[in-house]
Amino acid sequence: MSDLMPCPKCKSEFTYEQDNLLVCSQCFYEFDPSEVGNEDKVLDMNGNELQNGDAVVVMKDLPVKGAPKPVKAGTKVKNIRLRPDSDHNIDCKIDGFGAMALKSEFVKKA
Repeated sequence: MSDLMPCPKCKSEFTYEQDNLLVCSQCFYEFDPSEVGNEDKVLDMNGNELQNGDAVVVMKDLPVKGAPKPVKAGTKVKNIRLRPDSDHNIDCKIDGFGAMALKSEFVKKA
């Protein structure tokens, strides 16, 4: 068996070295083994690491599909849940809107 690490994207153990990167032979994902593990962190717009249960403040008016008004800048959102594998990596409930997903690049830690 090989001593190479499995693919972080598809978890396949069939990887090979190419230059200074590892490449997955199943999904062709190229990754640097020294940087694996940093992808699970979710950072706010200032670079602070967010955790489940944190409170954040929305820093930009965010339009919501199907809603007549946007989520206003300055809205405080409590008790967030993180989804690091998704584009909208914060799940939360906002008063007046209900459950929704936000992008961490538009919030800062409260």
